Amino acid sequence: MNTKTLFDVISPIMVGPSSSHTAGAIRLGLMARNIYSKPIKKVKFKLYNSFAQTGFGHGTQKGLFAGILGYSVSDNRIKNIFDVVKDIDYSFEYAEDLSRHPNSVDITINDEMKIAGDSVGAGEIKIIEINGFSVSISGNYHTILLMYKDKPGMISTVSNIIQSENINIASLHCDRNEKGGTASMYIALDIFAPDRVVSEISDIDDVYYTTQIRKLEV
Repeated sequence: MNTKTLFDVISPIMVGPSSSHTAGAIRLGLMARNIYSKPIKKVKFKLYNSFAQTGFGHGTQKGLFAGILGYSVSDNRIKNIFDVVKDIDYSFEYAEDLSRHPNSVDITINDEMKIAGDSVGAGEIKIIEINGFSVSISGNYHTILLMYKDKPGMISTVSNIIQSENINIASLHCDRNEKGGTASMYIALDIFAPDRVVSEISDIDDVYYTTQIRKLEV
């Protein structure tokens, strides 16, 4: 058998052998990288269920790590990624949790941000949690994410800033830990917003964290 079989290209844009376990893993890593948006020195992956049980055979670990490093799903260097990269502290843990999706992972970056996501099939992914806040981010849209003090008027203030730039909002979702506590908001956009939009949102009173997440390439 040809030794290249493990990471043969199974479509014009994805490395194999499994769209869920390999290409999906790469895209989860890429999305976590986009969300964190700062230099990464340390990363811990906790794989669940099928990811944990069959990941070695499908190259899931390589895919997750390659995505964190910014490699695309079609990059053949992924098959040797652990031999290439030496300057990031990385580790893997494995668990079974029937409450989680069969192909699920927690990615903790620099001991300060925990991102949970699922590989849902055909290379598609969904980020389900960021630092304890429930989200549902697919990577199909550019997305502004912010965390802030829950108070009246925040949604309209943020949406008015975006719309003042003639940017269409595809969807907007909020979550909070309690009334008046810390809340999160993520806004899916039709185009990537100018830096001034993110800066203006960051300057709103009681906004603790703001970032813009680039959509994943097809």
